[in-house]
Amino acid sequence: MIELKNISMKFNLGIEKDSSLKLLFIKLLSLKKSKKIKVKNNNDFWALKNVSLKISKGDVIGIIGPNGAGKSTLLKIIAGVYKPTKGIIKVNGNISPMIELGAGFDGELTARENIYLNGAILGYSSSFIDEKFDEIVDFSELKDFLDVPIKNFSSGMVAKLAFSISTLVDPEILIVDEILSVGDLHFQQKSLNKMMSMIKNKSTTVIYVSHSMDSIKKICDKVVWLEHGSVKKFGNTNEVCKEYIKSQNY
Repeated sequence: MIELKNISMKFNLGIEKDSSLKLLFIKLLSLKKSKKIKVKNNNDFWALKNVSLKISKGDVIGIIGPNGAGKSTLLKIIAGVYKPTKGIIKVNGNISPMIELGAGFDGELTARENIYLNGAILGYSSSFIDEKFDEIVDFSELKDFLDVPIKNFSSGMVAKLAFSISTLVDPEILIVDEILSVGDLHFQQKSLNKMMSMIKNKSTTVIYVSHSMDSIKKICDKVVWLEHGSVKKFGNTNEVCKEYIKSQNY
């Protein structure tokens, strides 16, 4: 269902700009000295390096690693948010990405209006949203805030609304980035139960990023351990998690 071949992703950190006063001053000095001065301006950062993976239909894959390992970058490449600098990616199936929940919302619009906006972004018709509107609201537990602009919501409230829309139908591929750590404990458990119901019937392929080893062990069949943008290990959940925890000196 998902195949990545030698995926690499490069970012330019852009620490120095050609128009900076520092660089201009250096150039002026170089003219006075009548010789060229080479200024280091290579700010390339490889977030991912030659990542290759095969994920089959119904797999529940966890992605672990320290901050900056490339976990979220990998999710965004699979979701189609980023185009890799190098490598080939093949994805067969519709994707529901829960990455940076609420990114598709308009802060000036109300929750009610954003349900239709976000639903349209996910490809749902307005008539379908009409039919499922009460279901979305009930799951989000935000009935009393429907006519409040999203900009006045807490991050937890935004996450609740986004999750409720994203899981309205069982997607073929569900991409989740730390959603189970957002919101109150009651909603975290409800979100987990919703995910587990998708996983149980093997109709949804799940790719899940988390720093919580407990949730990774509970949910995932296999785990990808990323380290400095490369795959350190890919395999059985308990084995990979055990080695990762040991390496982090937990």
